[in-house]
Amino acid sequence: MTNYDVKDIKLADKGKLKIEWAMQQMRVLRLISERFEKEKPLKGLTIGACLHVTSETANLVIALKKGGAKVALCASNPLSTQDEVASSLAINYDIPTFAIRGEDNTTYYKHLNQVLDFHPQITMDDGADLVTLLHKDRKNQNKEIIGSSEETTTGVIRLKAMEKDKKLEFPVIAVNDSDTKHMFDNRYGTGQSSIDGIIRATNMLLAGKTFVVVGYGWCARGVASRAKGMGANVIVTEVDPVKALEAVMDGFRVMKLSSALKIADIIITATGNKHVINSSQIENMRDGVVLSNTGHFDVEIDVAYMEKIKKSKRTMRNNLEEYVLPNGRKIYLLAQGRLVNLGAAEGHPAEVMDMSFANQALAAEWLVKNKGKLKNKVYVLPKKLDQTIAMLKLKAMGVSIDRLTGEQKKYLSSWQEGT
Repeated sequence: MTNYDVKDIKLADKGKLKIEWAMQQMRVLRLISERFEKEKPLKGLTIGACLHVTSETANLVIALKKGGAKVALCASNPLSTQDEVASSLAINYDIPTFAIRGEDNTTYYKHLNQVLDFHPQITMDDGADLVTLLHKDRKNQNKEIIGSSEETTTGVIRLKAMEKDKKLEFPVIAVNDSDTKHMFDNRYGTGQSSIDGIIRATNMLLAGKTFVVVGYGWCARGVASRAKGMGANVIVTEVDPVKALEAVMDGFRVMKLSSALKIADIIITATGNKHVINSSQIENMRDGVVLSNTGHFDVEIDVAYMEKIKKSKRTMRNNLEEYVLPNGRKIYLLAQGRLVNLGAAEGHPAEVMDMSFANQALAAEWLVKNKGKLKNKVYVLPKKLDQTIAMLKLKAMGVSIDRLTGEQKKYLSSWQEGT
């Protein structure tokens, strides 16, 4: 069986340095990794992972291997792979890795299948592609699966739809729904890394720009707050009245997307939905607008329509393409409409991925401990594990918090006392 498919094995030593540097910032995962190495809770298991192949992800799969598992890894997005990290995992850590930055769709699915060829008992997903492939083309393997864990909002949406339709054939942990994941990774990680991607691709000054954020979920909240902090005039568009109201209360202008497009300098989509920037909206954008996406899949912007109608197209900078439309207006698309934070930058900082991947590691252990006890549903990790991760993170940051007294605990759990 082929043990890797990477761009260049000569990049391995450079990747090893990046992996080691990331681990310096990932103190919670390091503690879990040290425990895993002693206890071997994953001994004898094979784990198949479809995640962004970055230095942070590398430390997760290394921790899983220390826990006794055999791990095979592929990329969850064609533009998110750090080639030097993929090479290091394959060469320095002997972890089967199938990921090449810029791989085409055929190669992408070949890599997914190569991971599943290892017949994993646990899968880890960043967008539910492995789970979907198991349910569509490799259903005979589902009986081998103990369970899966899912990293993203988009993936959880897909999985809950499968559960609703009674099509889900094994239990899944919605790691994204842990508070120590979505409240931090989605908000602070996506917020910082998306702005980083936009700046790297354009070298534009954000101060004074009209910056439109499409959506106001946790990822969008993070982007909006960071853009505001950089001095941009932020507009939020939403379809959910509660989220729209929250955006207003947070100090942002809220308006219909059709109105915002006419004044936007920069647009970023963060909805997890399809064609939120559709053909009619593309034709009515102001000249010179910068268009980007931070949702997991490249479906939020109808790039196929832009390709169909373009008068001309050229690459202005790395990850910045100029589309000239028939009406003469120019649109500047970043990272091909894929995740701008990973396509044009390096993704989330290691400190925030520390908590996300601590959840992934503990999810694998929790699935093993509960093997045979779980229904074919989407689960959230127990609150106690969430709080454990938060306490470990606070400790690593040198932060102490108070504890309830016995009297206070009793009061909160009783109803007898009143005014």
